[in-house]
Amino acid sequence: MIWKLLRQHISVAQLAGFFLANLCGMVIVLLSIQFYKDVLPVFTQGDSFMKKDYVIVSKKVSTLGSLVSKGGTFSKGDIADMEAQPFAKRTGAFTPAQFEVSAGMGMAGMQLSTAMFFESVPDEFVDVRLEGWTYREGQDEIPIIIPRNYLNLYNFGFAQSRNLPQLSEGVMGMMTLDVRISGKGRTERMKGRIVGFSNRLNTILVPQAFMNWANAAFGDGRDNAPSRLIVEVDNPADDRIAKYFKDRGYETEGDKLDAGKTTWFLKMVTGIVLTVGLIISVLSFYLLMLSIYLLLQKNTKKLENLLLIGFSPAAVARPYQVLTVALNAAVAVIGVLVVCVARGSYLDMLGRLVPDLEEGSLWPALLTAGVLFLVVSVLNVVAVRRKVDSIRVKK
Repeated sequence: MIWKLLRQHISVAQLAGFFLANLCGMVIVLLSIQFYKDVLPVFTQGDSFMKKDYVIVSKKVSTLGSLVSKGGTFSKGDIADMEAQPFAKRTGAFTPAQFEVSAGMGMAGMQLSTAMFFESVPDEFVDVRLEGWTYREGQDEIPIIIPRNYLNLYNFGFAQSRNLPQLSEGVMGMMTLDVRISGKGRTERMKGRIVGFSNRLNTILVPQAFMNWANAAFGDGRDNAPSRLIVEVDNPADDRIAKYFKDRGYETEGDKLDAGKTTWFLKMVTGIVLTVGLIISVLSFYLLMLSIYLLLQKNTKKLENLLLIGFSPAAVARPYQVLTVALNAAVAVIGVLVVCVARGSYLDMLGRLVPDLEEGSLWPALLTAGVLFLVVSVLNVVAVRRKVDSIRVKK
């Protein structure tokens, strides 16, 4: 009987208006969140062993400084001033090697050998997820991180010109280097193992513990001032960072600040679009509740009679609740399908722009759709039940 009353007085136009408005809001919310998650790695992908908010800082090398043999190093005052800046959370210094290093490896019957250099940074600036980034005195193997462009130079320059095989990062990780360290009249041979490749560091990085031991055992005893700093910042897009570096003639390696600004802009645009979608969803929620209230109002007398003859408020409210939940479920399912179609289009474009970009998961859209469905459905169910209870009180 209650379903018959609902079918007799239901307004298809009102429910269609709610459905389309809610679907529009749902698609905007889901697509903005999914697009943000899919596009963000384009601007933030970097080294798996370093956090995204680290900036490498160095001083410009001037012609006059070169002539008078004055390098672009950071004094203790410079470091203290950097640490005092409001945008800097932590500051660390690169420790250079005070000894000579050479390394070699055999390949295709050839023995490749070259002079090298080592640097280190405090361990807290290297992501703890990096396995094997440890060194203890007496250990024969040295973990090493090298710039990725070193491998590219070998593969696309040296290897092609000498008809040597090209090497992948996985193969390089399985190979060992013959490292020769000399200083203070002594020489020691060790093994080196490449554990990572860096897009952001133009240096050959070793653990801080190894550097401390090697400088003490082979170094010349000089207290060299660092030529580069690694700074953890709150927000790489902060205008104060660029202004501070420009005023002091500092340079940053790579395009970290530019990428940070782009990421900030992406977050801002996503936030605006997400807000618009949520506003549309809220308005469509009120539109549905208005439609349900109108249906209940039209049937007030009949619903009062049903309550008087023994129908419970839950039984009277159930058809209206089922209607709202079914509409919300249809909106969530169709919204996810629309996002899947749109996502397939922009992922093809991203794949052409960034061939090595890993495709993300659809979970952000699915979780958001599930949360919105639950929240809106619970609010609808509670609102309908309260309206029926108010009719019961009036009778």
